[in-house]
Amino acid sequence: MGADCEDSAVQDAAREDLELHRHLLAGDVGAFDDLYERYAGAAYGLAYRLTGQQMLAQDVVHDAFLALWRAPEAFDPTRGALRTFFLSLVHHRAVDIVRKEQRMRDRNERAANLEPVAVEDPSEGVVDRAYLSVRRKEVREALRSLSDDQRQVLQMAYFGGMTQAQIAERLEIPLGTVKTRTLAAMRKLRGLLEAPA
Repeated sequence: MGADCEDSAVQDAAREDLELHRHLLAGDVGAFDDLYERYAGAAYGLAYRLTGQQMLAQDVVHDAFLALWRAPEAFDPTRGALRTFFLSLVHHRAVDIVRKEQRMRDRNERAANLEPVAVEDPSEGVVDRAYLSVRRKEVREALRSLSDDQRQVLQMAYFGGMTQAQIAERLEIPLGTVKTRTLAAMRKLRGLLEAPA
């Protein structure tokens, strides 16, 4: 009987996810909020296990949610559940960032040991470092442009791995207020970070 209840709960969640995805395809930010609340904790946990660093894990989760928002059509319901698709997206991004970090550490170690560089395009490292430096600065500036309330909910979600419900409870404010602040913050960040330089 217990297994049947679990199967039923999984099927219900999958149906709810499909409905949220349909709304997301139509640009419904409420559906995005619901998906964020549903999967932010699991996504952060997975990203943190793979990267071993809070900041990298937060970057991975942010990028994955942003990718889902920008291209919800990338999810194909005929190929599996939305949860599986999204956590797979988080997994791939985490692995990519770990590999990139390892390449940078390897380059730094070789430079410190003055070892000759094997067949490698040195411009790749220069471009990677320059891009990351500029992007970090842009993100920091964008975060500074948020109100204190907006910044607080994002920090609690991304840095603290908290769901919106947990944030509402911790701050003793309505869940709707947390959702509104999160949405406003995400919209402002997206506008600032997607704006042409």
